[in-house]
Amino acid sequence: MSTLERARCGLKAHPLALDAAIAAGVLACMVAGSFAVPHGANGVTWGVPTPDPLGLVLMVLAAAALVLRRRFPKGVLAVTGTCSLIECLTGDPRAPVAMAAVVALYTVAATTDRTTTWRVGLLTMTVLTAAAMLAGPLPWYAQENLGLLAWTGIGATAGDAVRSRRAVVQAIRERAERAERTREEEARRRVAEERLRIARDLHDVVAHHIALVNVQAGVAAHVMDRRPDQAKEALAHVREASRSALDELRATVGLLRQSGDPEAPTEPAPGLSRLDELAGTFRSAGLPVEVARTDHGTELPAAVDLAAYRCIQEALTNVRKHAGTEARAEVSVVRVGGNIEVTVVDDGAGAGGAPGDGGGHGLLGMRERVTAVGGTLSTGPRYGGGFRVHAILPVTTRTTAPGETA
Repeated sequence: MSTLERARCGLKAHPLALDAAIAAGVLACMVAGSFAVPHGANGVTWGVPTPDPLGLVLMVLAAAALVLRRRFPKGVLAVTGTCSLIECLTGDPRAPVAMAAVVALYTVAATTDRTTTWRVGLLTMTVLTAAAMLAGPLPWYAQENLGLLAWTGIGATAGDAVRSRRAVVQAIRERAERAERTREEEARRRVAEERLRIARDLHDVVAHHIALVNVQAGVAAHVMDRRPDQAKEALAHVREASRSALDELRATVGLLRQSGDPEAPTEPAPGLSRLDELAGTFRSAGLPVEVARTDHGTELPAAVDLAAYRCIQEALTNVRKHAGTEARAEVSVVRVGGNIEVTVVDDGAGAGGAPGDGGGHGLLGMRERVTAVGGTLSTGPRYGGGFRVHAILPVTTRTTAPGETA
Protein backbone atom coordinates (compact mmCIF):
# COMPACT_ATOMS: atom_id res chain seq x y z
CA MET A 1 0.00 0.00 0.00
CA SER A 2 1.40 3.38 -1.03
CA THR A 3 1.79 6.36 1.29
CA LEU A 4 -1.15 8.16 -0.38
CA GLU A 5 -3.45 5.17 0.10
CA ARG A 6 -2.42 4.79 3.73
CA ALA A 7 -3.12 8.46 4.34
CA ARG A 8 -6.52 8.15 2.63
CA CYS A 9 -7.47 5.14 4.75
CA GLY A 10 -6.35 6.95 7.89
CA LEU A 11 -8.50 9.98 7.05
CA LYS A 12 -11.53 7.76 6.36
CA ALA A 13 -11.01 6.09 9.70
CA HIS A 14 -10.95 9.52 11.44
CA PRO A 15 -13.64 11.66 9.75
CA LEU A 16 -13.30 14.48 12.27
CA ALA A 17 -9.63 14.88 11.38
CA LEU A 18 -10.58 14.88 7.69
CA ASP A 19 -13.17 17.60 8.26
CA ALA A 20 -10.64 19.64 10.22
CA ALA A 21 -8.21 19.38 7.33
CA ILE A 22 -10.90 20.45 4.86
CA ALA A 23 -11.84 23.38 7.09
CA ALA A 24 -8.19 24.47 7.24
CA GLY A 25 -7.92 24.26 3.46
CA VAL A 26 -11.10 26.28 2.96
CA LEU A 27 -9.84 28.90 5.43
CA ALA A 28 -6.55 29.16 3.55
CA CYS A 29 -8.40 29.61 0.25
CA MET A 30 -10.67 32.27 1.72
CA VAL A 31 -7.72 34.21 3.21
CA ALA A 32 -5.82 33.95 -0.07
CA GLY A 33 -8.90 35.10 -1.99
CA SER A 34 -9.27 38.14 0.27
CA PHE A 35 -5.97 39.50 -1.06
CA ALA A 36 -7.29 39.66 -4.64
CA VAL A 37 -8.47 43.04 -5.92
CA PRO A 38 -11.14 42.17 -8.51
CA HIS A 39 -11.25 45.54 -10.23
CA GLY A 40 -7.67 46.68 -10.72
CA ALA A 41 -6.32 48.62 -13.69
CA ASN A 42 -5.47 45.37 -15.53
CA GLY A 43 -8.29 43.17 -14.28
CA VAL A 44 -7.77 41.04 -11.17
CA THR A 45 -4.65 42.08 -9.32
CA TRP A 46 -3.02 41.00 -6.08
CA GLY A 47 -2.01 43.22 -3.28
CA VAL A 48 -1.48 43.36 0.44
CA PRO A 49 -4.40 45.41 1.74
CA THR A 50 -5.10 45.99 5.35
CA PRO A 51 -7.16 42.97 6.53
CA ASP A 52 -10.76 43.72 7.34
CA PRO A 53 -11.27 42.58 10.98
CA LEU A 54 -14.92 41.64 10.41
CA GLY A 55 -14.03 39.68 7.29
CA LEU A 56 -11.33 37.77 9.15
CA VAL A 57 -13.73 36.95 12.00
CA LEU A 58 -16.39 35.74 9.55
CA MET A 59 -13.87 33.57 7.69
CA VAL A 60 -12.61 31.97 10.90
CA LEU A 61 -16.13 31.34 12.20
CA ALA A 62 -17.28 29.81 8.91
CA ALA A 63 -14.19 27.59 8.64
CA ALA A 64 -14.50 26.47 12.29
CA ALA A 65 -18.12 25.49 11.69
CA LEU A 66 -17.06 23.19 8.83
CA VAL A 67 -15.31 20.89 11.33
CA LEU A 68 -18.75 19.70 12.47
CA ARG A 69 -20.34 19.50 9.01
CA ARG A 70 -20.89 15.67 9.15
CA ARG A 71 -22.60 15.71 12.56
CA PHE A 72 -24.77 18.81 12.03
CA PRO A 73 -24.96 19.47 8.27
CA LYS A 74 -28.00 21.78 8.37
CA GLY A 75 -26.73 23.67 11.43
CA VAL A 76 -23.33 24.20 9.81
CA LEU A 77 -25.07 25.44 6.64
CA ALA A 78 -27.07 27.91 8.75
CA VAL A 79 -23.89 29.24 10.41
CA THR A 80 -21.87 29.51 7.21
CA GLY A 81 -24.84 30.99 5.33
CA THR A 82 -25.31 33.61 8.03
CA CYS A 83 -21.62 34.53 7.89
CA SER A 84 -21.81 34.77 4.10
CA LEU A 85 -24.93 36.93 4.30
CA ILE A 86 -23.26 39.34 6.74
CA GLU A 87 -20.18 39.48 4.55
CA CYS A 88 -22.31 40.17 1.45
CA LEU A 89 -24.00 43.13 3.19
CA THR A 90 -20.98 44.71 4.88
CA GLY A 91 -17.72 43.64 3.30
CA ASP A 92 -15.92 45.96 0.88
CA PRO A 93 -13.88 44.52 -0.69
CA ARG A 94 -15.65 41.32 0.22
CA ALA A 95 -13.80 38.27 1.49
CA PRO A 96 -14.98 35.00 -0.14
CA VAL A 97 -16.81 33.69 2.94
CA ALA A 98 -19.41 32.13 0.65
CA MET A 99 -16.87 29.41 -0.11
CA ALA A 100 -17.61 27.86 3.29
CA ALA A 101 -21.36 28.03 2.57
CA VAL A 102 -20.81 26.17 -0.71
CA VAL A 103 -18.99 23.35 1.12
CA ALA A 104 -21.73 23.19 3.76
CA LEU A 105 -24.43 23.09 1.06
CA TYR A 106 -22.56 20.24 -0.64
CA THR A 107 -22.58 18.32 2.66
CA VAL A 108 -26.32 18.81 3.14
CA ALA A 109 -27.03 17.61 -0.40
CA ALA A 110 -24.76 14.56 0.02
CA THR A 111 -26.32 13.45 3.32
CA THR A 112 -30.05 14.15 2.82
CA ASP A 113 -32.67 13.36 0.19
CA ARG A 114 -33.24 15.12 -3.11
CA THR A 115 -36.31 17.04 -1.93
CA THR A 116 -34.39 18.55 0.97
CA THR A 117 -31.52 19.38 -1.36
CA TRP A 118 -33.81 21.28 -3.71
CA ARG A 119 -35.45 23.24 -0.92
CA VAL A 120 -32.29 24.11 1.00
CA GLY A 121 -30.27 24.74 -2.16
CA LEU A 122 -32.81 27.09 -3.71
CA LEU A 123 -33.21 28.93 -0.41
CA THR A 124 -29.44 29.39 0.03
CA MET A 125 -28.91 30.46 -3.60
CA THR A 126 -31.84 32.89 -3.50
CA VAL A 127 -30.98 34.52 -0.17
CA LEU A 128 -27.25 34.98 -0.80
CA THR A 129 -27.61 36.09 -4.42
CA ALA A 130 -30.49 38.47 -3.65
CA ALA A 131 -28.57 39.97 -0.72
CA ALA A 132 -25.48 40.48 -2.85
CA MET A 133 -27.45 42.04 -5.73
CA LEU A 134 -29.79 44.24 -3.72
CA ALA A 135 -27.74 45.30 -0.70
CA GLY A 136 -24.14 44.62 -1.66
CA PRO A 137 -21.57 47.29 -2.49
CA LEU A 138 -21.26 46.09 -6.12
CA PRO A 139 -23.79 46.61 -8.92
CA TRP A 140 -26.46 43.92 -9.11
CA TYR A 141 -25.16 42.74 -12.50
CA ALA A 142 -21.57 42.30 -11.26
CA GLN A 143 -19.95 39.02 -12.21
CA GLU A 144 -19.20 38.29 -8.53
CA ASN A 145 -22.95 38.09 -7.86
CA LEU A 146 -23.48 35.71 -10.77
CA GLY A 147 -20.49 33.71 -9.57
CA LEU A 148 -22.09 33.39 -6.13
CA LEU A 149 -25.25 31.99 -7.78
CA ALA A 150 -23.22 29.56 -9.88
CA TRP A 151 -21.03 28.27 -7.04
CA THR A 152 -23.93 27.62 -4.67
CA GLY A 153 -25.74 25.76 -7.47
CA ILE A 154 -22.63 23.70 -8.21
CA GLY A 155 -22.29 22.78 -4.53
CA ALA A 156 -25.88 21.53 -4.31
CA THR A 157 -25.64 19.64 -7.63
CA ALA A 158 -22.33 17.99 -6.75
CA GLY A 159 -23.62 16.86 -3.36
CA ASP A 160 -26.77 15.39 -4.91
CA ALA A 161 -24.67 13.52 -7.49
CA VAL A 162 -22.45 12.06 -4.78
CA ARG A 163 -25.51 10.98 -2.78
CA SER A 164 -27.04 9.32 -5.85
CA ARG A 165 -23.81 7.46 -6.58
CA ARG A 166 -23.60 6.23 -2.99
CA ALA A 167 -27.22 5.04 -3.21
CA VAL A 168 -26.48 3.14 -6.42
CA VAL A 169 -23.37 1.52 -4.93
CA GLN A 170 -25.32 0.58 -1.80
CA ALA A 171 -28.13 -0.90 -3.90
CA ILE A 172 -25.62 -2.96 -5.91
CA ARG A 173 -23.99 -4.17 -2.70
CA GLU A 174 -27.37 -5.13 -1.23
CA ARG A 175 -28.34 -7.00 -4.40
CA ALA A 176 -25.05 -8.88 -4.31
CA GLU A 177 -25.57 -9.79 -0.66
CA ARG A 178 -29.16 -10.84 -1.36
CA ALA A 179 -28.02 -12.97 -4.29
CA GLU A 180 -25.37 -14.58 -2.09
CA ARG A 181 -27.99 -15.36 0.56
CA THR A 182 -30.26 -16.79 -2.14
CA ARG A 183 -27.47 -19.04 -3.38
CA GLU A 184 -26.77 -20.23 0.14
CA GLU A 185 -30.47 -20.91 0.77
CA GLU A 186 -30.72 -22.81 -2.52
CA ALA A 187 -27.67 -24.87 -1.60
CA ARG A 188 -29.18 -25.67 1.82
CA ARG A 189 -32.48 -26.61 0.18
CA ARG A 190 -30.77 -28.97 -2.23
CA VAL A 191 -28.80 -30.53 0.60
CA ALA A 192 -32.03 -31.05 2.54
CA GLU A 193 -33.70 -32.64 -0.49
CA GLU A 194 -30.73 -34.94 -1.03
CA ARG A 195 -30.76 -35.96 2.62
CA LEU A 196 -34.48 -36.71 2.38
CA ARG A 197 -33.97 -38.82 -0.74
CA ILE A 198 -31.14 -40.80 0.85
CA ALA A 199 -33.22 -41.22 4.02
CA ARG A 200 -36.05 -42.68 1.94
CA ASP A 201 -33.65 -45.11 0.25
CA LEU A 202 -32.17 -46.20 3.54
CA HIS A 203 -35.62 -46.64 5.08
CA ASP A 204 -36.80 -48.80 2.18
CA VAL A 205 -33.69 -50.97 2.19
CA VAL A 206 -33.51 -51.42 5.96
CA ALA A 207 -37.25 -51.91 6.52
CA HIS A 208 -37.53 -54.54 3.79
CA HIS A 209 -34.49 -56.64 4.53
CA ILE A 210 -34.63 -56.39 8.31
CA ALA A 211 -38.26 -57.53 8.21
CA LEU A 212 -37.22 -60.60 6.20
CA VAL A 213 -34.28 -61.28 8.48
CA ASN A 214 -36.55 -61.03 11.51
CA VAL A 215 -39.06 -63.49 10.04
CA GLN A 216 -36.46 -66.03 8.93
CA ALA A 217 -34.58 -65.78 12.22
CA GLY A 218 -37.84 -66.52 14.06
CA VAL A 219 -38.48 -69.54 11.87
CA ALA A 220 -34.94 -70.85 12.44
CA ALA A 221 -35.25 -70.45 16.20
CA HIS A 222 -38.62 -72.25 16.17
CA VAL A 223 -37.51 -75.34 14.20
CA MET A 224 -33.86 -75.48 15.23
CA ASP A 225 -34.26 -78.55 17.46
CA ARG A 226 -36.92 -80.54 15.59
CA ARG A 227 -36.12 -79.79 11.92
CA PRO A 228 -32.50 -78.68 11.56
CA ASP A 229 -32.67 -78.85 7.74
CA GLN A 230 -35.45 -76.28 7.65
CA ALA A 231 -33.54 -74.16 10.18
CA LYS A 232 -30.49 -74.21 7.90
CA GLU A 233 -32.65 -73.12 4.99
CA ALA A 234 -34.06 -70.24 7.03
CA LEU A 235 -30.57 -69.16 8.07
CA ALA A 236 -29.51 -69.27 4.43
CA HIS A 237 -32.36 -66.87 3.66
CA VAL A 238 -31.19 -64.67 6.54
CA ARG A 239 -27.72 -64.58 5.07
CA GLU A 240 -29.04 -63.80 1.60
CA ALA A 241 -31.27 -61.00 2.88
CA SER A 242 -28.48 -59.46 4.95
CA ARG A 243 -26.09 -59.60 1.98
CA SER A 244 -28.65 -57.88 -0.24
CA ALA A 245 -29.19 -55.23 2.42
CA LEU A 246 -25.46 -54.58 2.66
CA ASP A 247 -25.15 -54.33 -1.13
CA GLU A 248 -27.97 -51.80 -1.40
CA LEU A 249 -26.70 -49.82 1.58
CA ARG A 250 -23.27 -49.72 0.00
CA ALA A 251 -24.74 -48.49 -3.29
CA THR A 252 -26.79 -45.80 -1.55
CA VAL A 253 -24.00 -44.53 0.68
CA GLY A 254 -21.63 -44.71 -2.27
CA LEU A 255 -23.57 -41.86 -3.85
CA LEU A 256 -22.24 -39.58 -1.11
CA ARG A 257 -18.63 -40.46 -1.89
CA GLN A 258 -19.13 -40.02 -5.64
CA SER A 259 -21.18 -36.81 -5.56
CA GLY A 260 -18.42 -34.86 -7.31
CA ASP A 261 -17.85 -37.43 -10.05
CA PRO A 262 -19.83 -36.64 -13.25
CA GLU A 263 -19.89 -40.34 -14.14
CA ALA A 264 -21.24 -41.40 -10.75
CA PRO A 265 -24.73 -42.93 -10.72
CA THR A 266 -27.48 -40.62 -9.57
CA GLU A 267 -29.95 -43.31 -8.47
CA PRO A 268 -29.59 -46.71 -6.78
CA ALA A 269 -29.73 -49.74 -9.07
CA PRO A 270 -33.01 -51.57 -8.22
CA GLY A 271 -35.87 -51.42 -10.74
CA LEU A 272 -38.82 -53.44 -12.03
CA SER A 273 -36.41 -55.81 -13.76
CA ARG A 274 -35.76 -57.26 -10.28
CA LEU A 275 -39.44 -57.59 -9.38
CA ASP A 276 -39.43 -61.38 -9.61
CA GLU A 277 -36.38 -61.53 -7.35
CA LEU A 278 -38.11 -59.22 -4.88
CA ALA A 279 -41.26 -61.37 -4.86
CA GLY A 280 -39.10 -64.47 -4.34
CA THR A 281 -37.57 -63.03 -1.19
CA PHE A 282 -41.03 -62.51 0.29
CA ARG A 283 -42.19 -65.98 -0.77
CA SER A 284 -39.18 -67.44 1.02
CA ALA A 285 -40.24 -65.49 4.09
CA GLY A 286 -43.65 -67.15 4.06
CA LEU A 287 -45.72 -64.50 2.24
CA PRO A 288 -47.46 -65.83 -0.90
CA VAL A 289 -47.00 -63.22 -3.63
CA GLU A 290 -48.52 -63.31 -7.11
CA VAL A 291 -47.14 -61.03 -9.82
CA ALA A 292 -48.96 -59.96 -12.99
CA ARG A 293 -47.33 -57.71 -15.56
CA THR A 294 -48.40 -56.25 -18.91
CA ASP A 295 -45.62 -53.68 -19.21
CA HIS A 296 -42.97 -55.81 -20.90
CA GLY A 297 -40.95 -53.84 -23.39
CA THR A 298 -41.66 -50.46 -21.73
CA GLU A 299 -38.55 -48.34 -21.21
CA LEU A 300 -38.90 -46.45 -17.95
CA PRO A 301 -36.74 -43.54 -16.79
CA ALA A 302 -34.41 -44.49 -13.94
CA ALA A 303 -36.31 -42.36 -11.41
CA VAL A 304 -39.69 -43.87 -12.33
CA ASP A 305 -38.27 -47.41 -12.39
CA LEU A 306 -36.78 -46.93 -8.91
CA ALA A 307 -39.97 -45.34 -7.54
CA ALA A 308 -42.09 -48.25 -8.80
CA TYR A 309 -39.71 -50.81 -7.31
CA ARG A 310 -39.55 -49.04 -3.93
CA CYS A 311 -43.33 -48.67 -3.74
CA ILE A 312 -43.81 -52.40 -4.32
CA GLN A 313 -41.03 -53.23 -1.85
CA GLU A 314 -42.49 -51.01 0.87
CA ALA A 315 -46.05 -52.21 0.25
CA LEU A 316 -45.03 -55.90 0.51
CA THR A 317 -43.00 -55.13 3.63
CA ASN A 318 -46.09 -53.56 5.19
CA VAL A 319 -48.14 -56.61 4.24
CA ARG A 320 -45.60 -58.89 5.90
CA LYS A 321 -45.50 -56.74 9.04
CA HIS A 322 -49.16 -55.77 9.43
CA ALA A 323 -51.48 -58.11 7.50
CA GLY A 324 -51.08 -61.26 9.56
CA THR A 325 -49.55 -64.67 8.96
CA GLU A 326 -52.32 -65.92 6.63
CA ALA A 327 -52.25 -62.95 4.27
CA ARG A 328 -51.67 -63.21 0.54
CA ALA A 329 -50.44 -60.40 -1.70
CA GLU A 330 -50.98 -59.60 -5.36
CA VAL A 331 -48.78 -57.27 -7.40
CA SER A 332 -49.78 -55.92 -10.80
CA VAL A 333 -47.81 -53.66 -13.13
CA VAL A 334 -49.89 -52.40 -16.07
CA ARG A 335 -49.11 -49.99 -18.92
CA VAL A 336 -52.08 -47.65 -19.43
CA GLY A 337 -51.48 -45.05 -22.12
CA GLY A 338 -48.59 -42.86 -21.08
CA ASN A 339 -48.53 -44.16 -17.50
CA ILE A 340 -47.48 -47.21 -15.53
CA GLU A 341 -49.97 -48.30 -12.88
CA VAL A 342 -48.57 -50.27 -9.94
CA THR A 343 -51.01 -51.96 -7.58
CA VAL A 344 -50.32 -54.02 -4.46
CA VAL A 345 -53.27 -55.58 -2.62
CA ASP A 346 -53.56 -58.08 0.21
CA ASP A 347 -56.35 -59.94 1.91
CA GLY A 348 -54.95 -59.86 5.40
CA ALA A 349 -56.89 -59.14 8.54
CA GLY A 350 -54.53 -56.31 9.55
CA ALA A 351 -53.57 -57.73 12.89
CA GLY A 352 -50.82 -55.22 13.27
CA GLY A 353 -52.91 -52.25 12.25
CA ALA A 354 -52.96 -50.31 9.03
CA PRO A 355 -49.59 -49.46 7.48
CA GLY A 356 -48.34 -46.17 8.70
CA ASP A 357 -50.04 -46.36 12.11
CA GLY A 358 -47.82 -45.55 15.03
CA GLY A 359 -45.81 -42.84 13.32
CA GLY A 360 -44.17 -44.96 10.58
CA HIS A 361 -42.77 -43.28 7.49
CA GLY A 362 -43.45 -46.01 4.90
CA LEU A 363 -46.53 -44.52 3.24
CA LEU A 364 -45.11 -41.01 3.53
CA GLY A 365 -41.92 -42.12 1.78
CA MET A 366 -43.93 -43.80 -0.99
CA ARG A 367 -46.00 -40.67 -1.53
CA GLU A 368 -42.91 -38.48 -1.70
CA ARG A 369 -41.27 -40.80 -4.22
CA VAL A 370 -44.32 -40.90 -6.46
CA THR A 371 -44.88 -37.14 -6.25
CA ALA A 372 -41.21 -36.45 -7.03
CA VAL A 373 -41.58 -38.08 -10.49
CA GLY A 374 -44.94 -36.44 -11.20
CA GLY A 375 -47.21 -39.37 -10.28
CA THR A 376 -50.08 -39.95 -7.87
CA LEU A 377 -50.52 -42.42 -5.03
CA SER A 378 -53.68 -43.69 -3.37
CA THR A 379 -53.76 -46.01 -0.35
CA GLY A 380 -56.46 -47.35 1.89
CA PRO A 381 -58.32 -50.40 3.22
CA ARG A 382 -60.13 -52.71 0.81
CA TYR A 383 -63.79 -53.55 1.11
CA GLY A 384 -64.04 -56.90 2.85
CA GLY A 385 -60.56 -56.71 4.42
CA GLY A 386 -57.01 -56.12 3.39
CA PHE A 387 -55.16 -53.07 2.11
CA ARG A 388 -54.55 -51.53 -1.32
CA VAL A 389 -51.68 -49.42 -2.62
CA HIS A 390 -52.13 -47.93 -6.10
CA ALA A 391 -49.52 -45.73 -7.81
CA ILE A 392 -49.80 -44.07 -11.23
CA LEU A 393 -46.38 -43.17 -12.59
CA PRO A 394 -45.66 -41.34 -15.88
CA VAL A 395 -43.49 -43.07 -18.43
CA THR A 396 -41.82 -39.70 -19.04
CA THR A 397 -40.67 -38.00 -15.85
CA ARG A 398 -41.87 -34.49 -14.98
CA THR A 399 -40.49 -33.62 -11.57
CA THR A 400 -42.53 -31.26 -9.46
CA ALA A 401 -41.18 -27.99 -8.19
CA PRO A 402 -40.39 -27.63 -4.47
CA GLY A 403 -43.58 -26.89 -2.55
CA GLU A 404 -45.86 -27.75 -5.50
CA THR A 405 -48.90 -29.85 -4.71
CA ALA A 406 -49.16 -33.03 -6.70
